[in-house]
Amino acid sequence: MVFMGDRATLLETGRFVQRRVHRPDSVMNEAFGVAAGENSETAENTGIIGTTETAETAGCAATVESTESTESAEGAGSAGSIGAGEGPGVQETSESPESAESEERHRRAADAGDTTSMSVLGALLLRRGDLDGAEPYLRGATADGDRAAANNLGVLLHQRGYTDDAAGWWRIAAVAGSAAAAHALGRHYRERGDEPGAEYWLRQSAEQGHALGAYALADLLEHRSDVGAERWLRAAAEQGHREAAYRLARMLDRNAADDPHDAFGRPGLSPGPGAGTERPGAVGRSGARKDDGPVAGPATGRVGEAEQWYRQAAARGHRRAALHLGAILEQRGEPKEAGRWYLISAKAGEARAACALGFLLRDAGDEESAAVWWLRAAQDGDGNAANALGALHAARGEQQTAERWYRAAMDAGDVNGAYNLGLLCAAQDRTPQAEQWYRRAAYAGHREAANALAVLLLQAGDATGAEPWFSKAAEAGSVDAAFNLGILYAGRDEDRTALVWYERAAAAGHTEAALQVGMALLHHGEEQEAERHLRCAAGGGSAEAAFRLAGVLDSRQPLPGPPALGEPMPEKTECEEWYERAAEQGHRRAQVRVGMLAAARGDVDSAARWYREAAESGSRNGAFNLGLLLAREGSEREAALWWSRAANDGHGRAALRLALLAARRGELTEGQRWCARAVELGPAEVAERAARLREALHQELTA
Repeated sequence: MVFMGDRATLLETGRFVQRRVHRPDSVMNEAFGVAAGENSETAENTGIIGTTETAETAGCAATVESTESTESAEGAGSAGSIGAGEGPGVQETSESPESAESEERHRRAADAGDTTSMSVLGALLLRRGDLDGAEPYLRGATADGDRAAANNLGVLLHQRGYTDDAAGWWRIAAVAGSAAAAHALGRHYRERGDEPGAEYWLRQSAEQGHALGAYALADLLEHRSDVGAERWLRAAAEQGHREAAYRLARMLDRNAADDPHDAFGRPGLSPGPGAGTERPGAVGRSGARKDDGPVAGPATGRVGEAEQWYRQAAARGHRRAALHLGAILEQRGEPKEAGRWYLISAKAGEARAACALGFLLRDAGDEESAAVWWLRAAQDGDGNAANALGALHAARGEQQTAERWYRAAMDAGDVNGAYNLGLLCAAQDRTPQAEQWYRRAAYAGHREAANALAVLLLQAGDATGAEPWFSKAAEAGSVDAAFNLGILYAGRDEDRTALVWYERAAAAGHTEAALQVGMALLHHGEEQEAERHLRCAAGGGSAEAAFRLAGVLDSRQPLPGPPALGEPMPEKTECEEWYERAAEQGHRRAQVRVGMLAAARGDVDSAARWYREAAESGSRNGAFNLGLLLAREGSEREAALWWSRAANDGHGRAALRLALLAARRGELTEGQRWCARAVELGPAEVAERAARLREALHQELTA
């Protein structure tokens, strides 16, 4: 029995990039029939200084929105992290100056002492960056008790670096009821490590319905693993805060994935072990944060709600939300819609989306365009895409280019690159180099590399060195390694231990392991349990399992006799159907048995066809039975040819038939020769009959 691991090959990806290269935009429009424009990551009008919001506030644990507005749902101004030095935003009064005329009107009113105009004009100048011009107006409005001006004066002082003075004015505005100032003050306290103070003021802001305050409070609570974080993320998301919507969706995903009743991922999306080119839908993903995997979780539980929030965030330009939404849609079998969101995310600079888009295009048969997107993703540091490119070039025979991309995948932190380099070297019979790369990947925790390394060591005769690697791979979840351990222990006659590993691999769906378990159970007389495993293996495509399952069923029923005159031919039994499935896969013993059952039913044509197939494949029983069938039909000459083939392959009954045929023809010497062959081959009954016939022929010759 061969080891599974020594059949590992590089991922087959079909066609390769041709010389003509499409522009990715037009390619996707053709492939999916959509014209998806880029979602630019622009800020919404919130009455703040002119900063632009990024699509995701990635890269920090405490991400907050740095502006406020009494009018905006999202209040998206600056998405900088706490430590980034970006100040809180400017709160405007109910009137926003939109023209030079209105500005001049406010200036005249402010100079005349109008508090509201001083506040509005100060906010306008602050937005322009005219801090010197804004300060006197904001101070004047603040002196008259305008809380928006007090908040914006805090913003101005914060931008000048006077953070303590800024906090003082924010406190005044917050006490006066400004939710925006409470948010800014909460951020100020969190920057200085005063989490109780931060929570107090952020909660004040959030409870007043301020989206940024709710988001910042949720971020603080989530950092402490407080279950209340979800409530405030939801509150911010419901007001249109896209980062809150994205993080709420991720939280719902994680909660659903932790549910033991939910199944994570979609196995069919992954190209399989050895390719090292996983895609959204697989659990592992190179370059992805642990809390930000490439796909949403299972398709049940709370994921339906998660999808809604991903969709909201993606519609507002959040590129990672678009990536996750695409993965959910692909998982659900909607590739066109998934491709549209992958395209939006990829155009926004998400390398993982470009990689996923490449896989989607490859599955649609457009590998030329897939390579374009993989190249873009690989150049942006996506190891998964680099592996995909390596596999393409390896299949094309461009080994050096493939190796370059696999090394690029390793440089990007994708351990699959080392494994694929091992496969590449093994395919070229560069065994020492293959072992080196397998070891590198195996030490990094790659289970299939550990299995491949063990196979390599075993083939070199180092069973002692192979066993621990098989064990490590099997314990890490490699089904092939579990099966190979079963083979290893079976070869040492440690059948009990071998059965344990076979059962483990069989439970994970390994066809050959299920066959081995079924055969072991049959040996111990546990027919019912054996039947269950044989059905699994036969259903998985094992011809031997189908044959043995048919044998189990066959033993429970009497051999059907030929139909009586006028009766219809009986239908095939389940037993015969399994024999036939094995026979169609080239199982010679099954072909003979199907022929016998067909002959018993009176279906001579089917019997002859199956006997002939078996005989032409080298089955001596098939050749013998075909000879019997032909002799009954009067074709003794052709029957003798098949009996001769069977007898020459060691079939004693065929030799006896040839001896009888020669005796009837009067060819006594030829008959004696075949009798001697039958005595030699047996079995005992045949040898006895052949001996008597040989003696009779001898007497006839010497009479």
